[in-house]
Amino acid sequence: MLKISGLFIYPIKSLGGISLNKAQVTSRGLEHDRRWMLVDEQNRFLSQREIPEMALLYVELTPNGLLVMHKKQPEEFVAVPFLFDANEEAVCTIWDDQCLAEFVDIEIDKWFSKILQVKCRLVYMPKNTRRTVDQRYAAPNQITSFADAFSFLLIGEASLQELNNRLKEPVLMDRFRPNLVFTGGEAFQEDRMAQFKIGDLNFYGVKPCARCPVVNINQESGISGKEPLKTLATYRKKNNKVYFGQNLVHDGEGSISIGDELVIKELKPEKFIS
Repeated sequence: MLKISGLFIYPIKSLGGISLNKAQVTSRGLEHDRRWMLVDEQNRFLSQREIPEMALLYVELTPNGLLVMHKKQPEEFVAVPFLFDANEEAVCTIWDDQCLAEFVDIEIDKWFSKILQVKCRLVYMPKNTRRTVDQRYAAPNQITSFADAFSFLLIGEASLQELNNRLKEPVLMDRFRPNLVFTGGEAFQEDRMAQFKIGDLNFYGVKPCARCPVVNINQESGISGKEPLKTLATYRKKNNKVYFGQNLVHDGEGSISIGDELVIKELKPEKFIS
């Protein structure tokens, strides 16, 4: 039996994640997941790819918004409210997409610019912004947040364990920034999941997740190395890309809790990597 063992959201794109016992599924993905994003002076998104120190900023949910803190400087923190006066907006760029976003607060911008030592601003995705997922893999009405391309990322605990068995020093699941983690089954079983259900919610495995060097950044120290991407490349490489995890789309809204059963309804005809 496959069961959900981890639920994670990343409210501000590329900052620390939040582990939840229960999460609400919305049309864009898990509630609050990647609804905020840091952008540069050209309104282009920022991530750990160019600023590894973003890993040192962790986020907590509060009744009124988010609390962002620095792992090595506990005296440094800033509150990001759920409700704010959206006095300024702009078209922001995330990969090949452009979408309308609202600037949150200039004082918050100053805090992030100081702590990361790069001029940046915090934006929020309002309800009227509808950014579609990659249309090669999804229906036209399926939308997402500021995630790279899809609403969910699924990884099995067995897949991480299999990888760690090959590494000199094991890595944590937070390197891969999944939304859904499950226990049970075989390593890389998620590769073949074409459709599965969690309660009344339907999920569809649409595309294995190609990994970039961000997975080499230790999320506790902000320091980048060569692993685990180097080892993954020896056996999880296809068409010059390294894969770990499965991107998902979904239909329906509801809630997911730790311990919920993941029921496979359809498998893909063959292994993605044999």
